[in-house]
Amino acid sequence: MADWQMRTKRPLRGPVRDDPGSAPKNYITPAGLQRLKDEHRFLLTRERPAVVEVVAWAASNGDRSENADYLYGKRRLAHIDSRIRFLSKRIDAAVVVDPAAPRPGSAATRVFFGATVTYKDAVGLQVVSIVGIDEVDLDRGHISWRSPLATALMKAAPGDQVHLRAPAKTEHLEIIDVAYAPIPMDPFREPPGAQSAPRDVSRPDK
Repeated sequence: MADWQMRTKRPLRGPVRDDPGSAPKNYITPAGLQRLKDEHRFLLTRERPAVVEVVAWAASNGDRSENADYLYGKRRLAHIDSRIRFLSKRIDAAVVVDPAAPRPGSAATRVFFGATVTYKDAVGLQVVSIVGIDEVDLDRGHISWRSPLATALMKAAPGDQVHLRAPAKTEHLEIIDVAYAPIPMDPFREPPGAQSAPRDVSRPDK
C-alpha cells in the first residue's frame, strides 16, 4: 500500500485510528523491516540455542536454586523469548512503504510516511525523516509517524505553515521542502556480550 493511500480522510491534526477490531498496522521502511527480521533470525537461530545450551550445562551442576549461572540463564532465556514474540508480532503487522517509490501528482510534494521534511522553526532550519515506530533515531532526525511533530507535518507542502501544539506552548513551523529518497538506516548488529559466540559449553565462562 502506498503511503499517500494509507490515511483515511480526517482533520489535519487529528490522530490516525485503526478500524475497530483490526490489528494495528506497523508502517515501516524496507530497511527497517530487514533489521527486525535480522534480529529475529539472530535470536531464534543463534542466541536462544546458545543460551539453552548454557542453561542445560548449569542445570547439571547441582542445586538449581543456588546456581547463579542457571538462574541468570533462565532469566536471559525469558527475555529472549519475550523479544522474539514481540518481533514476530511487529513483522507480521508490517506494512512496507518505500520512501524512494515515485508518488503521483501532489503526493510527491506533500508530507506522508517516508518523507524527509525541511522546516523552519524559531531556532532555524530543521530536517526530519518520518519513519516507523521501530525505526526512530533522534540523532539522525528519524521520527515516528505517530509522533506529535509528524502529526503536525502530515499532508503539508512547501510554503505551508503548521502548528505544533504542546502542553507548554504552540510552535509555528514553515515547510521549506518535502523530498522522497532512501532513508539511511543502521543494520542490525550482534550485541556485545552475546552468548552465541562459539565456545566450549563445558566452560561457559570462556
